[in-house]
Amino acid sequence: MHDQAENLRLKMLKSQGKISRSIAIVSGKGGVGKSNFSTNFAYALHKKGKKVIIVDMDIGMGNIHIMLGMSPRNSLKDYLQGNKELEEVVNQTPEGLSFISGGSGLDMVLEWSETMFTRLIHAFENLQVEYDFILFDMGAGATQRSIELIVAVDEIIVISTTEPTSVTDAYSMMKFIYLQDSNKKFHIVSNRVAKDDDGNEAVTRLQYAMRRFLNKETSILGFLPEETLVHKAVIAQKPFLLLYPNATISKRMLAIADTFVRMENDLGYKREEGFLFKLKNIFAKGRG
Repeated sequence: MHDQAENLRLKMLKSQGKISRSIAIVSGKGGVGKSNFSTNFAYALHKKGKKVIIVDMDIGMGNIHIMLGMSPRNSLKDYLQGNKELEEVVNQTPEGLSFISGGSGLDMVLEWSETMFTRLIHAFENLQVEYDFILFDMGAGATQRSIELIVAVDEIIVISTTEPTSVTDAYSMMKFIYLQDSNKKFHIVSNRVAKDDDGNEAVTRLQYAMRRFLNKETSILGFLPEETLVHKAVIAQKPFLLLYPNATISKRMLAIADTFVRMENDLGYKREEGFLFKLKNIFAKGRG
């Protein structure tokens, strides 16, 4: 009876259009500041009155909780393995931002089973009607399960630096995702930018490459400057947006969040086919 009542509630909320906007935050390689972007971007959305949850998908090697200065007792791994219920792994920061830790410790890396995948879908069925935005901070590299999730979400935010190798790796990741789903919405951010001209060039180069070689339009959210205070914030285990609210990089982050939120109305973004529907289909095909 409980499951039937829960399913009815979910269907009712979905019929009212109360479905979250799901975003995977990815990079072509590690070390570009992706998780740092995820935590501060989440807070920027939170500051705009949006209900946000970050899901650390780097299971066993996650660091989102560290950047938030939190020490959660339970992680996504505990939920997937059936040791904890969903409400036991959803954590909140003092400021009210929700997150699910991926856990830490190299010995915790998981090979996903069908049961784990089913539990993941069940969790997202609940989260997507509770939050405005679900941010998936994806681990470096690509596994079968991570690609399935990336292909299923509504949108992708790609983080790159201005280094040529980083731009090339970012394009390779975007191309790989595009070949799985040509309708996927891509947004580009350049991080650790020394000069504004370099940042503009990096994001424009990525946008041009997607248009030229794949005939795919992408949006540019902006770029973030290289600032020493970012390292200080990481050491303090506090998002720079909270620790240094008046810094240039914090103002840029708020502008990126504002641009991202406005896109839904300005560009008429719709989520007529939920990411869970697509995720279930992808998983079913993989088992066929």
